[in-house]
Amino acid sequence: GLAQAILHDPEVLIMDEPTDGLDPNQKHHVRELIAEMAKEKAIIISTHILEEVEAVCSRAVVINKGRIVADGTAEDLMRRMPYHNAVAIRIAPEREAAVRAAVSGLAGVARVEVMPSANGRMELRVIPRGGAQIAADVAAQIRDKSVAVDELFVERGKLDDVFRQITTSDQEAR
Repeated sequence: GLAQAILHDPEVLIMDEPTDGLDPNQKHHVRELIAEMAKEKAIIISTHILEEVEAVCSRAVVINKGRIVADGTAEDLMRRMPYHNAVAIRIAPEREAAVRAAVSGLAGVARVEVMPSANGRMELRVIPRGGAQIAADVAAQIRDKSVAVDELFVERGKLDDVFRQITTSDQEAR
């Protein structure tokens, strides 16, 4: 189907779920093809597979009940989540108090949450105020306090969560 669609070299290409049902190698090849064609063509992709949006789209439009409810880059949409730019820290449970003490007083930190974890480890999520970038400050503070951590990474958020938040807020409010 894709070959038939591009055979006559159209200026605009509309694709519905272009990688649905493909294996990871096939997805990679189709995404490369889309990226290459997008340099010279307008490509519109309709999909519920939101990893696809991040992988190939320069702009995302979310439509709910026939109305546009969001429009922007994938990054713009992920900024809507309260944990965008949050810092996740995996530690041994006995280090929880030390990590909380180290990061709670930072200006950009709104709060620290405990997340479910496995294998005897604990995960804390340091939530920024207003989506601020706090990773460097959190890492410096932990290093300065000499608190050993297993892992530290920035959470960008997930488009699936943004989509759910945008499209279910009306229903849940009722």
